[in-house]
Amino acid sequence: MGTRSYYVYILASRIGGTLYTGVTNDLMRRVAEHRAKISDSFTKRYGVTRLVYFEVFEQVEQAIHREKRLKK
Repeated sequence: MGTRSYYVYILASRIGGTLYTGVTNDLMRRVAEHRAKISDSFTKRYGVTRLVYFEVFEQVEQAIHREKRLKK
C-alpha cells in the first residue's frame, strides 16, 4: 500500500495580485476545483487560479503546520 501525500499550495490571481494558500491530499483535483469556480469562495471572488508554488509532505500535520507558517 502506497503512502499518501499532502500538499501545501499557493494560488495567485496574477503577478503582484491576490494569493491563496491551502492544504490538500490531491493537488490536481483541488486546483481544478478552484479553476472551475463552482462555489462562492475566496478563489472565485478574487480570480485566484494560477498554481505558483507547492510543497509535498508525508503527514497531514506537517502540511497544516507549514500552511500556518506561510500564512503568518
